[in-house]
Amino acid sequence: MATTDVRFFDQRTPQERDRSFLPGMRKTWLLPFYDVFTRFAGVGALHERLADLAGIESGQAVVDVGCGTANLSLAVLASQPAARVSGLDPDGDALRRGMRKARRRGVSLTLVQGYADRIPAEDVSLDHVISSLALHHLDDDGRVAFARDAFRALRPGGRVTIADFGGASTHDHGHGRALRHLPRVLRHRGARNPAVARGNGVVTLLETAGFGDAREIAHADHRLGRITFVQATRPSS
Repeated sequence: MATTDVRFFDQRTPQERDRSFLPGMRKTWLLPFYDVFTRFAGVGALHERLADLAGIESGQAVVDVGCGTANLSLAVLASQPAARVSGLDPDGDALRRGMRKARRRGVSLTLVQGYADRIPAEDVSLDHVISSLALHHLDDDGRVAFARDAFRALRPGGRVTIADFGGASTHDHGHGRALRHLPRVLRHRGARNPAVARGNGVVTLLETAGFGDAREIAHADHRLGRITFVQATRPSS
C-alpha cells in the first residue's frame, strides 16, 4: 500500500510575519465559504483543465503558487498521483484546510506558508510551476518578482502554466445573486490590472523574466469571466 505524507512548513521570515496579503475571498472571515462558492461556480473544471494542459508526468516536481485550500494541487494529484506537489500560499488557515482535504483523499502533499516571490525550491530544481486564479491578487511588483523566481526555480525545459482572468465573459449565465457577486469577490484587482485583464500581459511578464515560447494556449468563457491559460518554458540554454 502506498504511503501518504501531508506536511506543512512556514517559510516566512520574522520580517514577513506582518506582511499583508489579499485572501482568496478578500476577507479572512469568508474563508469557510471559499470551497463552497468555488465548487458552486465550477472552478474545479478550470483546475482539471490546467492540470491537463500542464502535462505533468510521474515523479515530476511541481509548485502550485497561490494554492489557497489546495484545490489545484489536489486536481494535479488526481490526474498524476506520483507527482511531487507542493502548494504555496500566505494564508495559513487556507493551507490547514488543504491539509485536511489531502489527508481525507490519502495523497501526499507539502503545503508551505509564504509568498509568491519566494518559491520553496532550490535553483533549477522544479519541472513545473502552476497557478490558478491567484496572479490577480498580486500587485505589479509582486507579479514581476513571481515571474523571476519561477524562472530561477525551474530547470531548463521546465514549464510555468497560469490560469487567470483575461477579460469580460462573452456570456451571462445568471446563476443567482450570490454567484453574480462571486466574480467581484475573486477578481477584485484583476478587473483593473492590465497584466491580468489581458492575457498577453501575462505573456509579456513571463517573456521579460526570461522565459521562451510564452503564449496563450487556451481560453474559457467561464461563468466567473473570461479565463486565459498561459504557458511558457525556461530555455535549455
